[in-house]
Amino acid sequence: MSSTGKSFELTIDIQCTTGESPVWVGDRGELLFVDIPGRRLYRYEPVSKSLVSMSVDEDIGCVAAARGAGYVAGMRSGIWLLSNAGGKVRRLVENPEDQATSRFNDGRVDPRGRYFSGTIDEPKAGGKAGIYRCDRRGLEKLYGGLMTSNGQAFSPDGKTFYYSDTPRFVIYRCDYDPDTGEVENRREFVRIEPTASDRGRPDGAAVDSEGCYWASMYEGARIHRYDPDGRLMSVHPVPTRNPTMPAFGGADLRTVFVTSARDKASGEGGGVYSLQVDVPGIPNNIFNPDA
Repeated sequence: MSSTGKSFELTIDIQCTTGESPVWVGDRGELLFVDIPGRRLYRYEPVSKSLVSMSVDEDIGCVAAARGAGYVAGMRSGIWLLSNAGGKVRRLVENPEDQATSRFNDGRVDPRGRYFSGTIDEPKAGGKAGIYRCDRRGLEKLYGGLMTSNGQAFSPDGKTFYYSDTPRFVIYRCDYDPDTGEVENRREFVRIEPTASDRGRPDGAAVDSEGCYWASMYEGARIHRYDPDGRLMSVHPVPTRNPTMPAFGGADLRTVFVTSARDKASGEGGGVYSLQVDVPGIPNNIFNPDA
């Protein structure tokens, strides 16, 4: 049975339009995140409270640290390597979908350094989005028929891959082989039942060291923590309507940061919130272009 846990508090008072993709980079002591339509990449250092804003030249859906320096980012035109200053270094792969209505939206580095990223079908009419694996072999489509790819995460042992299709209120889990990068045996992990007054649905996610899956409930003002069998363990309120994605960070990985999107009706939101927890997260993997 679920319980109501501690609430998140505002940490970075920044007016992102759609804040997304928080990623803790342990060896750099920094939190990365983006503002998708604001075309901004942010780097935040909690110790000094320094916030650096970098402009990019197109919509940026997700980001992660790359080997050596710089970043990998899923953007509208494809998956790119970026410099430390956020400038484009090299396009790794092109977005194979119609870029007028599709962009990369959510991403995660696997245990071997490959980049997984999913797209969004912006009209949300045809279910044309998909999930892709990017490595030295190029781009491989793993699943299609999605409206909004979200919630990508790996279990602590790297043998389970999760993702969600936000508008359909469902989270999936798949068997994963870290050595080959292959996924199989997709099955439903969690299905959210919306009501007339509660349209909270699964957006971005992260996994803790106990294998529990933390999912942001967009338009639900909360984060859900599920055990590896899909049982709801706890609910953590967020003081904004549209939390988008959690990330474990801090030196001990016991701080959960969550980005948010500004609410179109009220104009509130867009900041980054945080919560201290007892169970730490797992370190994020670094993207390796040669994986």
